[in-house]
Amino acid sequence: MSAGSTSSVYVYRYGRSGEGGIGNGVNRLRSKGPTPVLRLSKVTKVFGPHPQRAMPLVDRGDTRDAVRQKTGQNVAVNRVSLEVYPGEIFVVMGLSGSGKSTLLRCINRLIEPTAGRIWVGEEEITRMDDRSLRRLRQRRMAMVFQQFALFPHRTVLANVAFGLEVQKVAKGERRRRAQEALELVGLGGWADHYPHELSGGMQQRVGLARALCNDPDILLMDEAFSALDPLIREEMQDELLKLQQQMGKTIVFVTHDLNEALKLGDRIALMRDGEVVQIGTPEEVVSRPADEYVARFVRGADIAKILTAADVMKHPEPVVTLKDGPRVALHRMRQAGISSLFVVGRDARLAGLVSADDAFAAAEKGETRLEAIVSRDFERVDPETPVEKLLPILAAGRTPVAVTDLEGRLKGIVVRGAVLEALAAKGGGNRAQDSAGALG
Repeated sequence: MSAGSTSSVYVYRYGRSGEGGIGNGVNRLRSKGPTPVLRLSKVTKVFGPHPQRAMPLVDRGDTRDAVRQKTGQNVAVNRVSLEVYPGEIFVVMGLSGSGKSTLLRCINRLIEPTAGRIWVGEEEITRMDDRSLRRLRQRRMAMVFQQFALFPHRTVLANVAFGLEVQKVAKGERRRRAQEALELVGLGGWADHYPHELSGGMQQRVGLARALCNDPDILLMDEAFSALDPLIREEMQDELLKLQQQMGKTIVFVTHDLNEALKLGDRIALMRDGEVVQIGTPEEVVSRPADEYVARFVRGADIAKILTAADVMKHPEPVVTLKDGPRVALHRMRQAGISSLFVVGRDARLAGLVSADDAFAAAEKGETRLEAIVSRDFERVDPETPVEKLLPILAAGRTPVAVTDLEGRLKGIVVRGAVLEALAAKGGGNRAQDSAGALG
């Protein structure tokens, strides 16, 4: 793998809704050694009339400028090696001219690489003939462009179904699958409209639905939201994350926008002059930049948008179980120096919260169980909730925030001090001061 990559990556397990359906049902987890769904090895693209003249200089490590001066050829992508894992959003970012869009198009050979090898699973794309490549593009890989590229004379439904029409899928089946894709992106009622009747954000949703309609393993997204207004762009980012939770697709997403990369990416590859200079999680790229270029690129990034509840939560101890009584709860609170405790069932699922005042009153009455005094007046979040969204919750609440998994099991608790400590430790000193003021 490329320098700066991490061995612990996000992987999704997901099922499909049946033959010809759209993938759904996803569980996010950590894994140490997954099999990559996409691999690139020393992929290089040289533009110019004589690209092979540049390759000896590229192979010996000459810079892009040096190769151009000596050969007149332009190295757009320079010996890129990376791996993308099932179900992750892998963001490729960099400034204009860094080679990110060219790299994306090399993946599905819309642009032919000059050198290097690319695999999807066990299939090597760079060795495929035209027929095999067309089949792969139709069934395993789809692309969403910056410009929506919709057919103005076709209805929304017909635009979404176009790929299935090319594959000669029966009309009834392709209409069913296109409608399913439209429902997925929130445009179920717009099937009979035409692109000019839709807003820019809605047109991009149509483009996304068209890509999803074939139920591909991999989505390639090239600056897909950059043509949208800022508010619509944020909505589309949220929509993509929501869809990803449902489907667990593998997504390679190209952007020049740091905030977009930090919000969407499970991992980020940062490019400069055709080379990948660092691969890592958003937190790794921001807190441990590989060189001064990366440091300048990410300077000023808001740590609160990068850190999640999982990064700042504390181990959920002490807790009490439903079988414990109020006196046990009071004893544990007194030992820990706290005024409330979370209550869990035997399966570790969160049942509620008990306060010292309520436990004391129950003990005075001779109560022996907690069910009657368990409160559900508290906030809970999932482990991937950004700290940015935790701050107003902590400011408004008087109790810790519970962190629970999809099954409702208590994984940790978030308190104000832990958030401020994490922001300061990760280089967010100014944000920590601002947050301290916001939290009172």
